[in-house]
Parts: sequence; C-alpha cells; structure tokens
Amino acid sequence: MLQLETFQRTFVEVCGSRIELATKGEGRPILFLHPGQGLLGASPALGKLAQLGRVMAPSHPGFYGSDLRHSITTVDDIAYLYLDLMSSLGLRDVVLIGASFGGWVAAEIAIKCTDRIGQLILVDSLGIKISDRETRDIADMHAVDDDELAALLYENPARHRPDYASLSEADVVTITKNNEAWALFGWRPYMHNPKLLGRLTRIRIPTLVLWGDGDRVVRPSYGRAFAAEIPGALFETIAKAGHLPFVEQPDSFVARVEKFLSTVRH
Repeated sequence: MLQLETFQRTFVEVCGSRIELATKGEGRPILFLHPGQGLLGASPALGKLAQLGRVMAPSHPGFYGSDLRHSITTVDDIAYLYLDLMSSLGLRDVVLIGASFGGWVAAEIAIKCTDRIGQLILVDSLGIKISDRETRDIADMHAVDDDELAALLYENPARHRPDYASLSEADVVTITKNNEAWALFGWRPYMHNPKLLGRLTRIRIPTLVLWGDGDRVVRPSYGRAFAAEIPGALFETIAKAGHLPFVEQPDSFVARVEKFLSTVRH
C-alpha cells in the first residue's frame, strides 16, 4: 500500500495549505514525517507506534493529497508549515519522528522552535554536509534505476523492493507526483542545507538519532556526525536494516522508540 492501512485520513487547512493527515491511536501525539519515498511499507511500524500514542502522519506539500502552493519551495517552508500545524491542532509534548527526507524537515523544525516538542527522533536523516565539497555524503537517489535504488535503500532489497508492476495506474501517478515534489525540495544543493550542521546545537531537547547499520544512502558515520552536533543526542543502529529501518525491521524500530520514550523525557 502506498499509504497507511487502518489509519483515518483527513485534511486540515494550515495557513492556506490543504494537508492530508493520517491518524491512529490515542494519547501523546507522535508526529511522523515521511521520507521522500513516501509511506510505502510504513504501515506495520506505524501501526505498532499507534500503541504508544496518537500517531499523526502528514503528507508533505506536493505528496499524496497535500497541496503544493507556489509559496512553498524549500524545506525551510515545510518546517514552518509543520510548526503552524502543531499550533493549529493545539499539540503539546509532541514526539517528533522524521525519517530520511522527513528527518531533514524534523531537524529544521527543531532548530527553529521546540516549544511544542518533547522528544526528537531522527531516522537515517538527510540534511547536512559533513565532508568537503568534492566528497559525496548522500547517494544520488534520482540518478539510478529501480534496481539500483532498491540496493541503496534496503539491506535486503530482494525481500523489500516494492513490486511496482502490481501497483495501479493511480498509484504510479502518485509515486511520480511524490518524486517531483521531493526533487523540488532537495535538488540543489542535493538533499541538504549547508547551514544546518552549524545550527544543530540549537536543538536542546532529548534526541535519538537512529540508523540502519546497512544504510547505503547515508552511511552510519554520517549519522554519528549528525548526533555529535546535537547536545546530548543518543546514537543507535538497527541491525539488518538499510536506509528505511522502520520498513525492514519494524519491531526493532518500535522497540527502540519505546525505550527512548520511556527512559528520556523533556
């Protein structure tokens, strides 16, 4: 499924933008920001997360059913939009989880304002530059074919590679639309903000940086560098997982999240 099974889908208006929102569960808000690949394969993990609180998974502007207004052109714009979303919904003590591209968005949110956020979890996050200008930190996910992309994303691509041939025409159109939006926000410079690394010290809430130990998009060394710049951040890896550990190892992913939420509180 391209979207989350058993989740309730609604639309909310935020500063003139119509945002699609999938929700499930009760209790403390858990805001999950999806990767550039969207929500494909995320249902098992997020369904389990809904046992820990009220999972809320918005679709980024231009993805799925969410509007893409002309005024929203950067990750910075998305970050402010989600700050407004949390405010308009009256959310407090939010668990903010961002994966890959969504992790970049989450980090940009957290350097701006954490008044409504209790804990931050970055999962194989993009968004920073740690090497010199001649060294690529982030694999180019737009310059490869489907097989090469699966090899980058998954530790076990044979098991987890999506079967695109089984998708409906509408689903294929949605994937194309998602990819266009993703490229718009992260094309130049590729999937990072040159200023973000130096601003991570502004994040002063409990933070877990969680990484698939087989990630070939951004290696675990990139994740360690990410965590090192956030005061007090924890860094952990998930075995037998690539760039999307919540897809490949949903039980391990949720167990790490649950442990972090139960032992560390703002």
